[in-house]
Amino acid sequence: MKAHLDPHPRRSRQTTIWFCALVGLGCNLVGLAQRPAQGPISAVRQTPEALGYELVWEDDFNGNALDPQKWAVRGVGPRALGYVSPEAVTVGDGYLKLHALKKNDRILLGAVGTQDRFMTRYGYFECRAQLQKSPGIWAAFWIQSTEIAKGEDPAIYGAEIDIMEFFKKLGTDIVSHNVHWAYGPRQQTTRGMQSYLKGVGEGFHTFALEWTPEKYAFFVDGYRFYEVRAGLSHIEEYMILSMEIPSKPEEIKDTVFPDVFVVDYVKVYKKKRGLSAGLPADAPAQTTRPAIYDDAAEGDKQVEEALVPINGPGVVRRPTSRSDGSPA
Repeated sequence: MKAHLDPHPRRSRQTTIWFCALVGLGCNLVGLAQRPAQGPISAVRQTPEALGYELVWEDDFNGNALDPQKWAVRGVGPRALGYVSPEAVTVGDGYLKLHALKKNDRILLGAVGTQDRFMTRYGYFECRAQLQKSPGIWAAFWIQSTEIAKGEDPAIYGAEIDIMEFFKKLGTDIVSHNVHWAYGPRQQTTRGMQSYLKGVGEGFHTFALEWTPEKYAFFVDGYRFYEVRAGLSHIEEYMILSMEIPSKPEEIKDTVFPDVFVVDYVKVYKKKRGLSAGLPADAPAQTTRPAIYDDAAEGDKQVEEALVPINGPGVVRRPTSRSDGSPA
């Protein structure tokens, strides 16, 4: 059943307030720096085709193993509390499954990437997936640069673009997005952006990024939730699907193993020649001004901006915390 989303911003603000009140203790435990979740900034679902894109790359995982022309298991070896292993990556029945499982004294994790197989810049990147069930560990769909630790300018050295991360401690109806760049002592981030969509933790949903020379836009089930101008990469990067784990044992005390991140497909679209990126010409008017953030936060510094609804007063504060965990 498709979730009903209220496009009216005033009601969306009330929903956000109610939601945070319901899990207020949890919000406080996560920390005051955690940004509150928000609903979509688009009133209707948008498809890549309607935005002027055409399909250029896809994997439906219809075989019995990873397609070596498209993917490889990424980063085999220790990762935080876990160990990335080919044993935690399976393909069958039309799905890619990235597991988190215990074997002997190790927690095995699944992760795959397209590095040196498919690398590109700009476009519309989408996966359809079912997220993990447990807290502690988290599913992630992201784009990474091979040059990110070599310099501070994201235009030259790229950025880590977290299209989707599912930190269940934030709630069962929230997914997170983020952008990081300049790995090292002066690392920067846009801070975590939390999207609220009822039922996103159950069943299959689509998670997407529109990456243009001007901005990043984040989508869940075709609804646009955020736009960001900071940390823009202008170099080719590669896609990653992974099951992640934190570094502190107490953070997985409630995790139930085994668990799995199930991916139905991954698709990449490119803009049709002669069309610029952005909303289609016949798109309906947005109910709020787009949440376009130009600033970045460095270290523990917090920066806030306002998103002001067009049809009424009030301010929805721009959240200022990172999602969770450290970049990879």
